Amino acid sequence: MPKRYFSVLPRKYLCTALFLINIISYSQDLEPRVYANVPIKLNVVAAGYVFMSGNVLTDPSLPIKDFTLQSNNLAVNYIRTFGLANKLARIQVALPFTFMDGSATISDQLVTGSRTGFADMKVRFGINLLGSPALDKSEFRKFEQKTILGVSLVTSVPTGRYYEDKQVNIGTNRWAFKPEIGVSKRFAHVYAEAYGGIWFYTDNNDYLGKKLEQKPTYSLQAHASYYFKNQMWIGANTNWFFGGRTVINGVSDNSQIDNWRVGATFSTPIAKGQSLRFQYHVGAYTNNGLNYYALSAVYQYSFF
Repeated sequence: MPKRYFSVLPRKYLCTALFLINIISYSQDLEPRVYANVPIKLNVVAAGYVFMSGNVLTDPSLPIKDFTLQSNNLAVNYIRTFGLANKLARIQVALPFTFMDGSATISDQLVTGSRTGFADMKVRFGINLLGSPALDKSEFRKFEQKTILGVSLVTSVPTGRYYEDKQVNIGTNRWAFKPEIGVSKRFAHVYAEAYGGIWFYTDNNDYLGKKLEQKPTYSLQAHASYYFKNQMWIGANTNWFFGGRTVINGVSDNSQIDNWRVGATFSTPIAKGQSLRFQYHVGAYTNNGLNYYALSAVYQYSFF
């Protein structure tokens, strides 16, 4: 069957977890240490790979069965910390590149297809309002962390590849914004975190010649990490996301999601300022597609 039939598959969500260190892919992210206490003037450059497989996309309004997708994703990420009103602040920029292949059963016929290209760029600006002052390297060594309260604004920039006549796309052809609040606390060797945010979306006016709107998506996530003396750490991760119903030309469908994911993260230093991070996560409960697993590996280099 010709690959063009792949274009009729729904594409409400960009493949999630393209890069697990700091890339935010709408509500489904699992990101430990977003509000961690670090010195100012710190630079972090990272490169990562993520493999995903499973039922990432499903639209109950279409006769689609057994949707599966395999996605190979590469990404680069840059973080810079600085002081703002004597508070620790940071800016993060991430850009992924995706190789995606999928298949589905539509009206009892098997169809396949693929997509390749850049995904939407993510930019996060965050500031720790309490418990994390702007400290340089020498001051930071003497500081004892207690409870941190921070806020962020994540922006999804529509840089991803998009076809106006197809529903399956890497890019979303719209802007999205997520205000977020987070709290974290260190307990000896254990670091606990919790974040809550809401994604708001602009309209996509080039969705198969129609106007696609999406209602806000609410997200909560929590992390608990154990740190060893050599800075190696292991963590447990979970999140919950709800909402996101889509409206096409004023007509709402039954695409609202109510999903819960769990995962684990392992990070180890390999040299001064260098580390490797691995993460695995899978759907624990899903009411509307997004039943997939993801594996990631990230190399990170930090310097002043």
